[in-house]
Amino acid sequence: MSTDKLDISLANELYVLKNEGRAKIPERIITAYTPPKNGFGPRYRLKGSNQSFIRLNSNSYLSLSCHPELIKAADQATHEFGVGPGAVRFIDGTFSYHDQLERRVAKFVGKPAAKIFNSAYTSNCGLALSISGKKTHWIGDQLNHNSIIRAMRITNIPRENKGIFKHNDMGDLRHCLDEVRPDIERVIVVFDGIFSMRGDYAPIDQIQEICAEYDARFKDGVITVVDDSHGIGAYGDTGRGTPDFCNSQPDIIVGTFGKAFGVNGGFIAGSDTIIESVRQKADTYIYTNPLSVADCAAASKALDICDSEEGQQLLAHLRERTHQFRQGLEDLGFESIPGPHPVVPLMVRDTQKTHDLVQYLFEQGVLVVGLTFPVVPRGDETIRFQINAAHTPADINYVLDVLKQFKHR
Repeated sequence: MSTDKLDISLANELYVLKNEGRAKIPERIITAYTPPKNGFGPRYRLKGSNQSFIRLNSNSYLSLSCHPELIKAADQATHEFGVGPGAVRFIDGTFSYHDQLERRVAKFVGKPAAKIFNSAYTSNCGLALSISGKKTHWIGDQLNHNSIIRAMRITNIPRENKGIFKHNDMGDLRHCLDEVRPDIERVIVVFDGIFSMRGDYAPIDQIQEICAEYDARFKDGVITVVDDSHGIGAYGDTGRGTPDFCNSQPDIIVGTFGKAFGVNGGFIAGSDTIIESVRQKADTYIYTNPLSVADCAAASKALDICDSEEGQQLLAHLRERTHQFRQGLEDLGFESIPGPHPVVPLMVRDTQKTHDLVQYLFEQGVLVVGLTFPVVPRGDETIRFQINAAHTPADINYVLDVLKQFKHR
């Protein structure tokens, strides 16, 4: 047997992706890390380049991945139990560090219980498998993350049991709720807390109010679910994310340790019964090995730091650098989407100009993400900047100077 025929077919499919502008660029390989010095934040080296780069495309909002306390915690746990769990959770693959992290994250987000996963992606899929039934209706925001879209698909509920409301449009959310059939027993309204390509947020307080009006219509009520992967740890007065910022708690919170907390893994937090249902029914939890004890120990330490005076200082610094960058874009006459979150989109609104600016930034040692047609509609071409706590005032000024040079060249 040979894969020659399959290779030809796949090559044709890859050609179509490239021709349509949807193919990913080759992956750049980071080969070195230089710690902060001389008033500038960390820099990175890439394979094949002698240049140093500042990352403005990183989700590590609190810049904790190289924090000595996280490294120490991971090292200690590894020496205690080894580098891998050796089994799935229900076949004696659960260690004290897994239990400790689940209790810690539940307390952090203000829920009775939590269950940890290998990622927020598998968390969303596992949750959908756990709380969906034949008489469940799902409603999601138009701009929800791919993992939420995939989660809604794997429930195998019929098309008529799904609704999509226009992005952050509360009137359209009402319309979707009005359209739910009367024989439906359970409605799930799911949305991102922070929309990762735009930096804007879901108005959780308004969503909660609207859903409460419809709750009595259905046997199991209307359940709200937020995926706050880009908000948790990096947003709100105490780093509790979008629920903190909106002062409103959804029923279920999905999050990640892989962004603001700088580690790896995801979680679901909710009632004791919901979390036990997840433990019993979520394929993406049951049939795969869990996080290493090193990941768990480091994530727990990250939560401790976020709750400490140091964490408050990191959040304050992150807010200041975000404001500095947003104000700088405005002063230079660039268009953005308003908001206090460290995801800052620069609306270029032209495909070729977006490519040119991304390349110019790269040549000046700045790593960013550009989104162009057909990934986004024509006229919505964007460059996403992500501010991290390790960025300094000098770093932000440097990037703003590069943007100014591009604009006036």
